[in-house]
Amino acid sequence: MAEKYFKYVILGGGVSAGYAVREFANQGVKPGELAIISKESVAPYERPALSKAYFFPQGAARLPGFHVCAGTGGDILLPEWYSEKGISLILSTEIVKADLASKILISAAGDIFKYQILIIATGSTATKLTDSSVQGADSKNIFYLRDIEDAETLAKSIEAKNRKVVIVGGGYIGLELSAVMKINNLDVTMVYPGPWCMPRLFTAGLASFYEGYYANKGVQIIKGTAAAGFNSDTNGEVKEVKLRDGRVLEADIVVVGVGGRPLTKLFKGQLEEQKGGFRTDAYFKTSVPDVYAVGDVATFPMKLYNDIRRVEHVDHARKSAEQAVKAIFASEQGKSVDEYDYLPFFYSRAFDLSWQFYGDNVGEAVFFGDNNPTSEKPKFGSYWIKDGKVMGVFLENGSAEENKAIAKVARMQPAVESLDLLAEDGLNFACNI
Repeated sequence: MAEKYFKYVILGGGVSAGYAVREFANQGVKPGELAIISKESVAPYERPALSKAYFFPQGAARLPGFHVCAGTGGDILLPEWYSEKGISLILSTEIVKADLASKILISAAGDIFKYQILIIATGSTATKLTDSSVQGADSKNIFYLRDIEDAETLAKSIEAKNRKVVIVGGGYIGLELSAVMKINNLDVTMVYPGPWCMPRLFTAGLASFYEGYYANKGVQIIKGTAAAGFNSDTNGEVKEVKLRDGRVLEADIVVVGVGGRPLTKLFKGQLEEQKGGFRTDAYFKTSVPDVYAVGDVATFPMKLYNDIRRVEHVDHARKSAEQAVKAIFASEQGKSVDEYDYLPFFYSRAFDLSWQFYGDNVGEAVFFGDNNPTSEKPKFGSYWIKDGKVMGVFLENGSAEENKAIAKVARMQPAVESLDLLAEDGLNFACNI
């Protein structure tokens, strides 16, 4: 068994890990001090590409084009960059045991890694139907999309023509993959249990536009039911999706996007947990000294709302990682950094659509704009008003300046005197703040 020591170890190889590494470099980490330990076989990359450009029929995204930090317009950190910086990139390595008191990590191969400071950036894993014993969920050609290997396998499966694809789920993965599968001229059906898509964010009014737009593009949408089981052929390949309402759908490919769960099991009983993640402070320090948690696995103080939350989104993954590294170096230098003051931000791009949301979708929703799915250039949005203040703003098809304006409004939380006047004023309200 090999034994190695590093001053700093980042456990995980996703977006948070990549942005943490860049911040370590910015802070002047010395060669040999830092290691990334990742189950994946490639250097950290921008995961959002996997449900979008990776499947484009022309000009598809491929590595090394979307290694971090391509997603924010920064330099792309190729594998050789790590070598040049003296950063150990330890890939295809699964850690199976962690002893935080002794500061030891042990891999499946028996290798021992010792450290001084640990950043947990293990992210999330896809929720699988096999976990809940759905009949036939282990059939071939039922896919989940979480990493580059998942994407590559799915990409190969859609190369054959005239394939019927059933997307199970109506959230981010469901909407983005339904769009890109349709762009590939596949027969696409999207199934989800709620009364409308993206129910955690969309109002019924917002969702009606996207459902209508997708239907016009040829995506069949089945709402209010879910996959109850799967039938397969003699080769074990899925051929039918059985729905709870009794309907049966033909399928050559099934993609399941029904959420994820944070990867915290390795540290159970060693760190304080809250809301599904490891409880941290505003610098992402956990309950154990010299251990930090970032991204999906961190439950942190949301200063803007005086609340404790866990956020699963790439924007927070990037920013929390940078905050943790800045805090580590500040502590070592006897300095301080500002508390993490995160403004929730979500976005999506599908077909010719592009929306952004900032803030909190609580209170009364006030719709504005043109959400006719047949409009040539639809532009619409929504404010969320609580206690007379703007809490959140959603905008479809906004310009760069307009998106900056809605972000500013979501952070400032200006007062609103009349909901009717706000609806009439629409986007101008945000642009004039």
